[in-house]
Amino acid sequence: MRIETSSSACAERINRAIDHVVTHLNGPLRLEDVAAAAHVSPFHFHRLFKATLGENLAQFIKRQRLERALYLMSHEPATRLTDVALRCGFASSSDFSRSFRQRYGLPPSAFDLEAFRQSRREEFERILNPGRAVDASYFLAPGENPDGFEVTLRDLPPRTVAYIRVLAPHRPGAVQAACERLMRWADERGLGGGSWLGYMWDEPEIVALKDCRYDAAVVADGSFAPVGGVARFDFPAMRVAEVIVRGDLALEARAFDWLYRTWLPHSGYLPDDHPTFEAWIGRPYAHGAEHVEIACQLPVRRA
Repeated sequence: MRIETSSSACAERINRAIDHVVTHLNGPLRLEDVAAAAHVSPFHFHRLFKATLGENLAQFIKRQRLERALYLMSHEPATRLTDVALRCGFASSSDFSRSFRQRYGLPPSAFDLEAFRQSRREEFERILNPGRAVDASYFLAPGENPDGFEVTLRDLPPRTVAYIRVLAPHRPGAVQAACERLMRWADERGLGGGSWLGYMWDEPEIVALKDCRYDAAVVADGSFAPVGGVARFDFPAMRVAEVIVRGDLALEARAFDWLYRTWLPHSGYLPDDHPTFEAWIGRPYAHGAEHVEIACQLPVRRA
């Protein structure tokens, strides 16, 4: 079921619950606390959550923790598995290993992470280019930079955004429709002149595309009230590694791939606990669906 087509009140409450979960994965997440964040009684919240997302809260939390663990294993390979387990909210390394085996068939120490990511990369390209054989056009080998990407490090202040969330965002037209809806909402309230963002809470090489979440967002002044299916999120100050992209979706995919696989390992930085951002230059889709002008932003912290 798609959250953006649910009732406005339902979407707002479920988005609050999701935001609470993903920002508190390293600690206890009780049903009562998540329901309180969503402003719903625990009894009604449980039914509402499963009806909207297709999995109950416990299943969602466990999946988020395991996918977060895969992310850390991918981008912080020197981190001990015990530390990965604790950072993702598992009670112990044995609890982590047992949950990991149940989902992926092997313990984390024996899991072929590169093969797993490669299969997801191929699925991602098939979605981006339906009917086309998988090749190297979207992704680069480590060290390659035929597009001449250059990184600028930027320190961004705290930001409040108004957003519309899109589940399974690789469905044709899904993100564009959310952006158009948000632009109408923002223009009606005098917020259309703000900075426009898109960001993925999930990495498609780790998370199944049907489970990915994308937020279409505009930076606002913090005084607006969430209404009409438009929610609010407060980002802290952060440092981002930024690459400017003007071209097609393949160029954007290569830019993010290059940031992770070539620039990041030798940069002295690690990914920070925030989504990667598409910071639109101008308004979303100002040049149509096939040409993007954005700053690709990877939040980072010192290693």
